[in-house]
Amino acid sequence: MENTNLNWVSLSDNAIIASIGAYIKHERLKQNKTQAKIAKDAGVNRWTLGQIENGEAISLTSLIQILRALNLLSILDIFKIETQFSPIQLAKLEKQKRQRASSNSNKNEKENLW
Repeated sequence: MENTNLNWVSLSDNAIIASIGAYIKHERLKQNKTQAKIAKDAGVNRWTLGQIENGEAISLTSLIQILRALNLLSILDIFKIETQFSPIQLAKLEKQKRQRASSNSNKNEKENLW
């Protein structure tokens, strides 16, 4: 089995771009779609798609459009920022939760009955 773990830090910028292009080409072929079809769906020139597949740089906007056309936007989930609470913060929030109803609402209900 081939080792698919790349050491991204050790790669040059051009090597990273080439890896992204190879991934896009692989996914496009796996979906059995032509460059022309993906380019049209992405709203980019076929030349632009060919550029990235050949390891040349394209704009981030074009890359996003191509990923969208390939239904691969989920790979961008790594960029989602999620709020994380420390155990102390969670304990404080738990302590602030309401434990019981106040007696004022019961008193108002009784007054409305008379």
